Amino acid sequence: MANEAFEELVETFEFLDDWEDRYRHVIEMGKAFPPLDDAFKVPATKVEGCASQVWLVPTIEDGTFDFQGASDAMIVQGLIAVLHELYAGLSPKDVVAVDAPAELARLGLDEHLSSQRSNGLRAMVQRIRETASSAA
Repeated sequence: MANEAFEELVETFEFLDDWEDRYRHVIEMGKAFPPLDDAFKVPATKVEGCASQVWLVPTIEDGTFDFQGASDAMIVQGLIAVLHELYAGLSPKDVVAVDAPAELARLGLDEHLSSQRSNGLRAMVQRIRETASSAA
């Protein structure tokens, strides 16, 4: 149920032979992700449950889900970019329907993230799903 951008990311990961190359790619995605204005880095947008600081600012316009985000950790900033590829442009109903653990497993992320990073990723997915379900 992932969108086209995420399918392209899956294809890219299939070409990267080892996890270190994939890890670097995730970090590069984070560096390329648009920065979040400091005005949005407030308690209301902070995602609890992450080892590093994470802020997500979801929006729904014309029936389409999107979000901005930021983290103080490079790999987590990259994970935000990965989640953006997974969810951005979907309807709120489709966001809720995405099986994020299964989709992210296609990238091999579940096998290579620390338990703290995995918990943080789950917390980000939960925040995205909550926002989308309230609008669906």
